[in-house]
Amino acid sequence: MPRRLLATCIALALIGATAPPAAAAAPPPAWDGLSLVKAKKVQAVYLLPGADFRGYSKVIIDPTEVAFKKDWVRDYNSRAVSSRISDADAKKMLEAARTGFEGIFRQAYADAGYQVVTEPGADVLRVRTAVANLYVTAPDRQTMGRSRTYSREAGSATLILEVRDSLSGALLGRAVDSRIAGDTGPYMRNSVTNRADFKQLFARWAKISADGLTELKAMSPVAAPTETARK
Repeated sequence: MPRRLLATCIALALIGATAPPAAAAAPPPAWDGLSLVKAKKVQAVYLLPGADFRGYSKVIIDPTEVAFKKDWVRDYNSRAVSSRISDADAKKMLEAARTGFEGIFRQAYADAGYQVVTEPGADVLRVRTAVANLYVTAPDRQTMGRSRTYSREAGSATLILEVRDSLSGALLGRAVDSRIAGDTGPYMRNSVTNRADFKQLFARWAKISADGLTELKAMSPVAAPTETARK
């Protein structure tokens, strides 16, 4: 079995989870044999030179890995006045994010014309995803008194997406993108508004991913860095 995606993604140290693109550190030109290519819709995309995506008409979508921003629960609890996030609360939030993310991705690929399958094959691309640095500005907690929290953003997160050939396991591409969820407020923050804003963010990532595969099929085989530079 492949190692956990979150455990191997050093890109989290390269691209800030909450910083705007202009303030994020520049990604390196190569990563695990992949070459950095120009990307308009996400912060960093790496592809294997010579990779050919034209034969893929189906996808396997692996279970999404989800992790909070480091020390987020501890820091939130240190500021909490009337409510704290328990281990059970944190686990429930991560599970809700994971299942919601997977469902949205599956639907996006189906809408784009790709059959979502469970078995490897010559025409099957394996899509692995992770949501890292998940930060919720004002999680909805039950309190003894009546309280309301207003915030411009619901929070932020970083998407890590990796694609491999389903039979050989060969790494073909990887993308990393950090975004703010729900930055059109200020709104009263609760479970309903938070869920809606993160759902919108996940849907945007899913569409970018599915559309990106279609674009990769059109441009395959992937040009080597020197060839790309001459264009």
